[in-house]
Amino acid sequence: MATVMIVDDSTVMRRNIRIILERAGHEVVVEATDGREVLASYINHKPDLVTMDINMVNMDGIEALQILLKTFPQARVVMISAAGQKQQVLDAIKAGAKSYIVKPFQAERLLEIIGKVILAV
Repeated sequence: MATVMIVDDSTVMRRNIRIILERAGHEVVVEATDGREVLASYINHKPDLVTMDINMVNMDGIEALQILLKTFPQARVVMISAAGQKQQVLDAIKAGAKSYIVKPFQAERLLEIIGKVILAV
């Protein structure tokens, strides 16, 4: 199973994602609340995968994604967006995100996407 970093400014969303991942056997190694925390957290933990919200305070997910991939081009990031953020999702994919999921989502869908990204090494 994979090691995962969860990046989201919502405590509830981080908790929900953690529960889904841990029940499926993945290990959540770190959580971050905004894009500014991503690089330091990634350096310290080097997770197999990052889930990252697009809209966050201080630094949004797309900017954080770009910074992360400049330093760690091998990083695998799945973006999480709210419905209606089609342009932001396209921007994230162009910036190097491996996939995305739209909130609200079912646990099975999140695990399916994460599984595909992890296997696509």
